[in-house]
Amino acid sequence: MGSTEGDVLAGVGPRLRALRRARGTTLAELAAETGLTASTLSRLETGKLRPTLEQLLPLARAHRVPLDDLVAAPPTGDPRIHMKPVRRSGFTVVPLTRRAGGVQAYKVVYPPADRAPAADLQTHEGYEWFYVLNGNVRLVLGEREFRLGPGEAAEFDTRIPHRIGSVDNRPAELLTLFGPQGERAHLSPTRH
Repeated sequence: MGSTEGDVLAGVGPRLRALRRARGTTLAELAAETGLTASTLSRLETGKLRPTLEQLLPLARAHRVPLDDLVAAPPTGDPRIHMKPVRRSGFTVVPLTRRAGGVQAYKVVYPPADRAPAADLQTHEGYEWFYVLNGNVRLVLGEREFRLGPGEAAEFDTRIPHRIGSVDNRPAELLTLFGPQGERAHLSPTRH
């Protein structure tokens, strides 16, 4: 193993310890969460054991950080994130976050109303917040209907039957935050 790889792996232990302590988690609690033993976790944190991918993956999930953050992978020089748009039920979703779990961010583009496929109301676990970037949106939430334009936002429990789409003959673009376990967006006003 070259010195660069050795340096990268040597720095994993202190990062693991700092992440665990920042969460206020004990070795025993982290062991229960990851399936690794407390002894293995201790040896990883002190640098007495070189981490393997099989050990780092559950630790990255538990700490809710990308694997690259655990190993402090050297920068590639290109700061761009290349997210691939996904077409789903007539609309386009561009993921803006790459970490597993927790609140996820997306840019969602709904087609013009006259080109949108008929959609049923949906329900699923979670909580959604969206901000209208462009266009006009219809949010059907249970028995109620709301229309939102650029600069307006909505937040709702996704267990309530809902449907979102463009209102008119233009696409609608939204910035969406979604928490699969019901996490809500916590926004506070700017203080001057």
